[in-house]
Amino acid sequence: MSKKTKQIHLAAHFPGVNNTTVWSDPAAGSHIEFESFRHFARTAERGKFDFLFLAEGLRLREQRGQIYDLDVVGRPDTFSVLAALAAVTDHLGLTGTINSTFNEPYEVARQFATLDHLSGGRAAWNVVTSWDAFTGENFRRGGYLRQEDRYARAKAFLETATELWDTWAADDLVADKAAGTFVRRPDVGSYAHRDEHFDIAGQFNVPRSPQGRPVIFQAGDSDEGREFAAARADAIFSRHSTLEAGQAFYADVKRRLPAHGRTRDDLLILPAATFVLGDSDAEARDLAAEVRRQQVSGATAINFLEQLWNRDLSAYDPDGPLPDVDPLPGENTVAQGRASVRRHEDVLQTARDWRERAAAGGLSIRELIIEVTARQSFVGAPQTIAGQLNDFVQQDASDGFILVPHLTPTGLDSFVDQVVPLLQERGVFRTDYEGGTLRDNLGLRPQEPAADRQAAS
Repeated sequence: MSKKTKQIHLAAHFPGVNNTTVWSDPAAGSHIEFESFRHFARTAERGKFDFLFLAEGLRLREQRGQIYDLDVVGRPDTFSVLAALAAVTDHLGLTGTINSTFNEPYEVARQFATLDHLSGGRAAWNVVTSWDAFTGENFRRGGYLRQEDRYARAKAFLETATELWDTWAADDLVADKAAGTFVRRPDVGSYAHRDEHFDIAGQFNVPRSPQGRPVIFQAGDSDEGREFAAARADAIFSRHSTLEAGQAFYADVKRRLPAHGRTRDDLLILPAATFVLGDSDAEARDLAAEVRRQQVSGATAINFLEQLWNRDLSAYDPDGPLPDVDPLPGENTVAQGRASVRRHEDVLQTARDWRERAAAGGLSIRELIIEVTARQSFVGAPQTIAGQLNDFVQQDASDGFILVPHLTPTGLDSFVDQVVPLLQERGVFRTDYEGGTLRDNLGLRPQEPAADRQAAS
């Protein structure tokens, strides 16, 4: 029996605090003004995308004690932006990253339930943990948690939030004017949760929302993160950039699902991806090279190198060779607030690899950084990109993509105008929204309250 053709899911990541963004481009607009968010969201909705995604930035990044202003500095509050976007869109899902390390379950559960009501069932939560003491200084408790503690708290956080959402049944809000009855039962919203992380009790004050709970995303790639996602998430925001790496990640995460009583269709794999379009493949390649030079200026290249070397390298020429001194292993004291400093388990080995790569290719510091920081990207004419996207999905490297354009807020326009129609012609992308909620459009099963799930099992 031939394999069923999969439908592609597409989402749009509003460019923010990352090196994908080219904020200095003359065509780039504000990252703060609401008009930028509105334009971006409406473009995504015009293209029938599943959702818009907002990341989280809890503290301004620093390098050598200075604000890291080669990234975009400043990010408005996620809930405020998503709530405002709910009023100017009708179908687009609204996904926000909110960390489980420095927040409290009651507050976050209430905010997402409210967003789900305001949007008519389009809210989604990307559950993350926060890892560094530098970021923790902004919060009441300060400090940070060990990795195993962060995930334990995240699990307890999500379980607690789910308990709160489940305190209301769909028919608890009666509002019977003739009978003078507003709620069906006096104990509506009642809960009590006590574990090693949370000791709270009371009555949750937001009635059950259209989706019951927001769609749950997870973004970690560690073994703990993959297991957490297999047990609880509806979708994973992954970062694997090649077809082979994507297929390996896809197979690994999907095979974990049965152990948690779930099927392959219960969890979507959605890697981040950039794109550069041209009238021809050759034109797109030239434009992509230009974009990469904008994304990695000389100063940015030195800053990236310092994040591995953990040394002040400001005296080095970005168009010259790599330093002949070795990185300083241990806690990174040069760069603060960047998760990228934790990606290299053996910095000395990585430095040796980078030196060999630079020597083999005759690469300068800047040219090497352009290569090693390259993300998943699709470059070519619209027909080429449509074909590549479809190949990734049909060959089980992903279920779709979260696109990250390099320009704000117009970077998505060309994709929607030129690539989406080609995907629709192939029959692998919707021509209109199928359902009323984000969960409907992602093809995910409805969520019943826990009590109903237990009764049905």
